[in-house]
Amino acid sequence: MTVKRLRIGTRASQLALWQANWTKSELERRYPGIEVELVKIKTIGDKILDVPLAQVGGKGLFVKEIEEAMLRGEIDLAVHSMKDVPTEFPDGLGLVVTTQREDPRDAFISNGVKFSELRQGARIGTSALRRQAQLLKARPDLEMVIIRGNVETRIRKLKEDNLDAVILAAAGLNRLGFTNVITELLPTDFSIPAIGQGALGLECRLDDAATIEALSFLNHPATAAAVAAERAMLKRCEGGCQVPIAAHGTVSNDRLTLVGLIASVDGSQIVRDTISGPDGDAIRLGTELADRLLAAGGRQILETVYQRELGH
Repeated sequence: MTVKRLRIGTRASQLALWQANWTKSELERRYPGIEVELVKIKTIGDKILDVPLAQVGGKGLFVKEIEEAMLRGEIDLAVHSMKDVPTEFPDGLGLVVTTQREDPRDAFISNGVKFSELRQGARIGTSALRRQAQLLKARPDLEMVIIRGNVETRIRKLKEDNLDAVILAAAGLNRLGFTNVITELLPTDFSIPAIGQGALGLECRLDDAATIEALSFLNHPATAAAVAAERAMLKRCEGGCQVPIAAHGTVSNDRLTLVGLIASVDGSQIVRDTISGPDGDAIRLGTELADRLLAAGGRQILETVYQRELGH
């Protein structure tokens, strides 16, 4: 390995720093003597905290400035939560590693009450239309409250905003040591996770062969295949943060199973399907599942969502 120094571009949020520091420590353990520096970069998504993500442009909000720094040669790689990464990359950049997935489930946090025990008209805090749609499908009486901010801020909103519960990704809570606040984990067949939820993605310049080689040991093939299928489905549906699209892939004995969903924001219309095949066919499987969902009514749902939510 010829790389002596690597600069990791990262957001300054607690979770982003945990992810960057985890990558740093893994690199240092693998390559004794390497110098790894964290470069903190503020993104648009970090600056706009009072508006739902759907209204300010969705997925690219947390990666654009980091990618620009990479293209300028100021950093060598970026560590992202895969659920924040757009399906298209700027010319010259690409995803080179998908790490082993943490718990992909959504975590339900309340004052001890389980989801099935929520009072009529309970107020639920969430940042994701995907979660909102699936929970309203189960309980149309719930009041959904959009919450933003880092993990600790969102946990605090349970009390500060007088909410009955908040829902966050279990992976972030586990990584930051907040596992103890979780009341229950929602099964993936009840609340299908966000595309890429729980996995980290390492992005770098595609002409930087030395860095790509240095990072390759962190790639987890089963997770990479599952996330590739999820992202292929999302790409075909042309979805960002602002539409209720969910997918979750699992790999067992070289076979990939992918469940996908397209929903209306209020959960009244949901199209859902499952596909499976060889894990080497991840992109094809994700694309095929998207086509099936779109043909089964998903296209009409998405068109309505875009018109209503975004005023198009």
